[in-house]
Amino acid sequence: MTKTLLLSLSTAVLLLAAGCAQPPQAPVGLLDVTARPAEKALLAGIRTYEDGQYAESEKQLNAALQAGLVSAKDMAAAQKYLAFIYCTSNRVPLCENAFREARKADPAFALSRSEQGHPSWGPVYKRVLP
Repeated sequence: MTKTLLLSLSTAVLLLAAGCAQPPQAPVGLLDVTARPAEKALLAGIRTYEDGQYAESEKQLNAALQAGLVSAKDMAAAQKYLAFIYCTSNRVPLCENAFREARKADPAFALSRSEQGHPSWGPVYKRVLP
Protein backbone atom coordinates (compact mmCIF):
# COMPACT_ATOMS: atom_id res chain seq x y z
CA MET A 1 0.00 0.00 0.00
CA THR A 2 1.13 3.46 -0.66
CA LYS A 3 1.59 6.13 1.98
CA THR A 4 -1.35 8.09 0.62
CA LEU A 5 -3.67 5.09 0.81
CA LEU A 6 -2.52 4.29 4.36
CA LEU A 7 -3.03 7.90 5.38
CA SER A 8 -6.51 7.91 3.83
CA LEU A 9 -7.45 4.67 5.60
CA SER A 10 -6.13 5.96 8.91
CA THR A 11 -8.08 9.17 8.53
CA ALA A 12 -11.25 7.25 7.64
CA VAL A 13 -10.88 5.01 10.70
CA LEU A 14 -10.38 8.04 12.96
CA LEU A 15 -13.40 9.79 11.49
CA LEU A 16 -15.55 6.68 11.97
CA ALA A 17 -14.36 6.30 15.54
CA ALA A 18 -15.09 9.95 16.23
CA GLY A 19 -18.56 9.54 14.78
CA CYS A 20 -19.30 6.72 17.21
CA ALA A 21 -18.29 8.78 20.21
CA GLN A 22 -21.03 10.31 22.33
CA PRO A 23 -21.40 14.06 21.98
CA PRO A 24 -20.44 15.90 25.15
CA GLN A 25 -23.29 16.35 27.63
CA ALA A 26 -24.40 19.90 28.23
CA PRO A 27 -23.83 21.00 31.82
CA VAL A 28 -26.87 20.83 34.05
CA GLY A 29 -28.09 24.28 34.98
CA LEU A 30 -29.75 25.47 38.17
CA LEU A 31 -33.09 25.83 36.40
CA ASP A 32 -32.82 22.24 35.17
CA VAL A 33 -32.16 20.96 38.67
CA THR A 34 -34.89 22.98 40.38
CA ALA A 35 -37.43 21.76 37.83
CA ARG A 36 -36.98 18.15 39.00
CA PRO A 37 -39.78 17.05 41.35
CA ALA A 38 -37.46 15.88 44.14
CA GLU A 39 -35.32 19.00 44.14
CA LYS A 40 -38.39 21.22 43.84
CA ALA A 41 -39.89 19.55 46.92
CA LEU A 42 -36.58 19.94 48.80
CA LEU A 43 -36.51 23.68 48.09
CA ALA A 44 -40.15 23.98 49.16
CA GLY A 45 -39.39 22.02 52.33
CA ILE A 46 -36.49 24.28 53.26
CA ARG A 47 -38.49 27.41 52.42
CA THR A 48 -41.47 26.34 54.55
CA TYR A 49 -39.14 25.33 57.39
CA GLU A 50 -37.61 28.81 57.35
CA ASP A 51 -41.13 30.27 57.36
CA GLY A 52 -42.00 28.25 60.48
CA GLN A 53 -44.49 25.99 58.68
CA TYR A 54 -43.08 22.80 60.12
CA ALA A 55 -45.91 20.41 59.23
CA GLU A 56 -45.78 21.49 55.59
CA SER A 57 -42.00 21.39 55.64
CA GLU A 58 -42.01 17.81 56.94
CA LYS A 59 -44.42 16.83 54.18
CA GLN A 60 -42.28 18.45 51.45
CA LEU A 61 -38.99 17.04 52.77
CA ASN A 62 -40.40 13.52 52.90
CA ALA A 63 -41.79 13.99 49.39
CA ALA A 64 -38.33 15.07 48.21
CA LEU A 65 -36.74 11.94 49.66
CA GLN A 66 -39.42 9.68 48.19
CA ALA A 67 -39.11 11.34 44.77
CA GLY A 68 -35.42 10.41 44.65
CA LEU A 69 -33.02 13.25 45.31
CA VAL A 70 -29.91 12.77 43.17
CA SER A 71 -27.30 14.50 45.30
CA ALA A 72 -26.03 12.94 48.53
CA LYS A 73 -25.74 16.44 50.00
CA ASP A 74 -29.39 17.13 49.15
CA MET A 75 -30.47 13.87 50.80
CA ALA A 76 -28.47 14.79 53.90
CA ALA A 77 -29.98 18.29 53.94
CA ALA A 78 -33.51 16.88 53.77
CA GLN A 79 -32.72 14.53 56.65
CA LYS A 80 -31.13 17.36 58.65
CA TYR A 81 -34.23 19.54 58.43
CA LEU A 82 -36.41 16.55 59.28
CA ALA A 83 -34.20 15.92 62.33
CA PHE A 84 -34.69 19.54 63.41
CA ILE A 85 -38.47 19.20 63.08
CA TYR A 86 -38.54 15.87 64.92
CA CYS A 87 -36.35 17.09 67.78
CA THR A 88 -38.28 20.30 68.33
CA SER A 89 -41.56 18.34 68.40
CA ASN A 90 -40.18 15.82 70.95
CA ARG A 91 -39.99 12.91 68.48
CA VAL A 92 -36.49 11.99 69.59
CA PRO A 93 -36.25 8.49 68.03
CA LEU A 94 -37.22 9.97 64.64
CA CYS A 95 -34.71 12.78 65.18
CA GLU A 96 -31.94 10.30 65.94
CA ASN A 97 -32.80 8.26 62.86
CA ALA A 98 -32.86 11.33 60.62
CA PHE A 99 -29.36 12.30 61.75
CA ARG A 100 -28.16 8.74 61.06
CA GLU A 101 -29.77 8.80 57.60
CA ALA A 102 -28.11 12.15 56.85
CA ARG A 103 -24.68 10.68 57.66
CA LYS A 104 -25.50 7.52 55.71
CA ALA A 105 -26.42 9.59 52.65
CA ASP A 106 -23.37 11.83 52.95
CA PRO A 107 -20.48 10.55 55.10
CA ALA A 108 -19.18 14.14 55.30
CA PHE A 109 -22.44 15.39 56.83
CA ALA A 110 -21.96 17.52 59.93
CA LEU A 111 -23.88 20.29 61.64
CA SER A 112 -22.30 23.71 61.88
CA ARG A 113 -21.05 24.83 65.30
CA SER A 114 -24.10 27.02 65.82
CA GLU A 115 -26.44 24.18 64.84
CA GLN A 116 -24.64 21.84 67.26
CA GLY A 117 -25.31 24.32 70.05
CA HIS A 118 -29.08 24.25 69.63
CA PRO A 119 -30.77 23.09 72.86
CA SER A 120 -33.26 20.77 71.12
CA TRP A 121 -31.24 18.91 68.52
CA GLY A 122 -27.64 19.65 69.53
CA PRO A 123 -27.50 17.06 72.34
CA VAL A 124 -29.22 14.44 70.16
CA TYR A 125 -26.80 15.06 67.30
CA LYS A 126 -23.77 14.82 69.61
CA ARG A 127 -25.05 11.59 71.14
CA VAL A 128 -25.90 9.93 67.79
CA LEU A 129 -23.02 11.22 65.65
CA PRO A 130 -20.08 11.88 67.98
